[in-house]
Amino acid sequence: MIALDHLWILAVALAVDALLGDPDGVWRRLPHPVTLVGRLIAFFDRALNRKHLPPLLLTILGAVAVVLLVAVAAAVGYGLEYGFRLLPYGWIGQTAVAAILLAGRSLYDHVAAVATAFDTGGLQDARDAVSRVVGRDPASLDEPGVARAAIESAAENFSDGLVAPALWFAALGLPGLLAYKAINTADSMIGHRTARHRHFGWAAARLDDLVNLPASRFAGALLALAASLAGGAVGAAFGTMRREAPNHRSPNAGWPEAAMASALG
Repeated sequence: MIALDHLWILAVALAVDALLGDPDGVWRRLPHPVTLVGRLIAFFDRALNRKHLPPLLLTILGAVAVVLLVAVAAAVGYGLEYGFRLLPYGWIGQTAVAAILLAGRSLYDHVAAVATAFDTGGLQDARDAVSRVVGRDPASLDEPGVARAAIESAAENFSDGLVAPALWFAALGLPGLLAYKAINTADSMIGHRTARHRHFGWAAARLDDLVNLPASRFAGALLALAASLAGGAVGAAFGTMRREAPNHRSPNAGWPEAAMASALG
């Protein structure tokens, strides 16, 4: 159930994030909450992910790690929300935490940096800029490849970094928001099909797929609706999204990516 106070706090948090983003000066002095989550994930990875263990046991231990991680994150979120509600202007604290964990402005700045690099520095500068928003090595990408990588990242991270945390905050408040960020961070760190994480990271990857199901569809719909702003057709964007999204290897990324591709023509 979506609480009305969550909605108006979310609206303010979205505005704060759009205006301020992640001030570098602050996070050079203080650890970002996502960094703290990452340290806990790294601890579980070091302590439990032992290569001599059988695959089934690694899968179970990975699931245990994710459950503990989510429980800790949700408990911290509940404690913060409960504490803020006891204060006269506690909504300001809730807004601040939510704004910190929304990544809309950060995403915009990183993708815009790729476009700026094309204009001012050329292909190599654009490759350097896109390397900050994609997980693969862009050294072999040509100009269309760099642009495509930036656009795909913008679409997927619009869902994962902005729409999904906003929806989970609207539904469950700070506990939902912190739990979602913990799951998403775990997926980015250990949810890979590498030799080290294929089994241990299985639960993180599957849970991330699950919690992003509603947001990915909603994000795709928002991008399709925005097609007219880029000279595209809204109906065609929806049609492309429904047709092409299931062909993506990810159950979620294809929805915003297909909508974005159609919207941009």
